[in-house]
Amino acid sequence: MALAALFCGAAIYILTAEQPARLSLDDGALLRQWQAAIGPATRMQATLVVVTTLCAGLSWRSSRNPAWLIGMFAILANLPFTLLVIAPINTELQAMAAAQASAASRHLIQRWGELHAIRAGLGLVAVLSFGWALSRRP
Repeated sequence: MALAALFCGAAIYILTAEQPARLSLDDGALLRQWQAAIGPATRMQATLVVVTTLCAGLSWRSSRNPAWLIGMFAILANLPFTLLVIAPINTELQAMAAAQASAASRHLIQRWGELHAIRAGLGLVAVLSFGWALSRRP
């Protein structure tokens, strides 16, 4: 549960603190800041998803409590969602030079933030499911 809470907390932080702060920047600074942040954030969150999924699978295997599976699939859903929906935006933004920053790049970063909210929601579902599983332990 702690790993899912770290994932969820990071996603919520990005939505409520980092994204609004970066959107207050001019287009060039906005793009540069987003490009600098995306690599480390992606590595951290991907690692948390994989390790959380493995731990949840082991917890389900030992307890057979379906709440572990619900949480496991919720956190794991972040990977295909990111690869299929968010990664094309990431690729487009990462290929831009700061001199190419414009209203179009700002719009992509705003869209990225909207989609990132879904990742935070999936993390929250996982945290709640794992909390439910832990509360029902014998």
